[in-house]
Amino acid sequence: MSILADARALAAQEPVCDACLGRAFAERSHGLTNAERGRSLRIAAALDDDEPYEQVETADCWVCEGLCDQFDEWAERCAAAVEDVEFETYQVGTRTPPLIEENEVLFREGAGLDEDAGELFKSEFNREVGKRVGRLTDTTVDFGRPDVQFTLDLEAGSVEVDVHSTFVYGRYRKLERDIPQTEWPCNDCQGSGYIGKQPCEKCDGTGYLYQDSVEGLTAPVVRDVMDGTDAKFHGAGREDVDARMLGTGRPFVIEVMEPRRRRVDVERLEGDINAFAGGRVEVEGLRLADYEMVERVKALDASKRYRAEVEFADPVDDDALAAALDELEGATIEQYTPHRVDHRRASLTRKREVYETEGELDDDTHATVEIHGAGGLYIKELVSGDEGRTNPSLAGLLDVDAEVTALDVVGVYGEDEPFEDESFFRDDRPAQTPETGESPSNDGGASNPE
Repeated sequence: MSILADARALAAQEPVCDACLGRAFAERSHGLTNAERGRSLRIAAALDDDEPYEQVETADCWVCEGLCDQFDEWAERCAAAVEDVEFETYQVGTRTPPLIEENEVLFREGAGLDEDAGELFKSEFNREVGKRVGRLTDTTVDFGRPDVQFTLDLEAGSVEVDVHSTFVYGRYRKLERDIPQTEWPCNDCQGSGYIGKQPCEKCDGTGYLYQDSVEGLTAPVVRDVMDGTDAKFHGAGREDVDARMLGTGRPFVIEVMEPRRRRVDVERLEGDINAFAGGRVEVEGLRLADYEMVERVKALDASKRYRAEVEFADPVDDDALAAALDELEGATIEQYTPHRVDHRRASLTRKREVYETEGELDDDTHATVEIHGAGGLYIKELVSGDEGRTNPSLAGLLDVDAEVTALDVVGVYGEDEPFEDESFFRDDRPAQTPETGESPSNDGGASNPE
């Protein structure tokens, strides 16, 4: 059959609006709306038959039940639902009433066409409403991960709005010890602050083992500035709670849920966070980022540089310390799961590389050493030997018991590439490149200020 014959067979099942008629031929002649296709076919058939052209009111259509006359109305409802939300991209989805889906099948079967001829009603509704939303809000459609997702429930007559999270990347320095990276609920009261009706003694009724955390000193500020409902902290690994994070800082991403603001002054935000943290934590290099940055921060292989204060059980001389550090440099370390973490880590032997070492004695029983090694290298055990579970170790090479009395992380670097990659950012701020130790041949940023 010809296209006009098919159009006649469809139109004969009147009343059928132009959009529903044209939708059966959506793959023909790009650049037209389905309503324009349907009207053109109806006119062409009337001319070919030398019959009067009769327009059909969309509201009378039995296929879409008049819904194709409501594109503007639904778009206006979408725009009104986000008038106080800042966004740049969107997507529209439609839940089609079962009756209309059934009508679509019957409509095509009645004309002898395949039931999937043309396009689906929901595809047209998404597109036509979506175009109008873009014009009303001056935003662009994104079929990947838009800032805002509209879902039109035609049967319920409702517009559902999902404001997707936004993300801020940066690096933090933790300038005091005994501050965990994320909030640490009390395990006695399960974070409630109470055991029965009495305040929990372990956490003094606060619900937390530590009153401050990097998360608690940063994420609430970002949440408030972006007017979100919640915020979550994602870090590139974490340092021990008793270790400081200095030097280049540790990469992190703060995810803000349901933000009403997305475009913020990140330099001002840095100042707000640092003022709120009061010298306990500070951040730098904030950038507005894509959601993929969370995975990058969590999954990118990273090396670490540590500075450790070490105490020896017996006197050590300069030559012996230098020789032991030289032997560790470039060595492959075998570490069986340390005693201090074996309650939460699988029991197995890990092999990690030591890239660089340096150090000097403060007196004959105390030294300061710096070690740059692969991610996952347990530094405290590299020093102590952990009762033979780490080999080689500084204590083993010196044949003297050794213990780390204070530990600082002074650099976190991508093994093969920096964390800061322009393709993951959404702002125009030039990327800062604090990573100066991303390869074993580099000095690892040992001279970075604290």
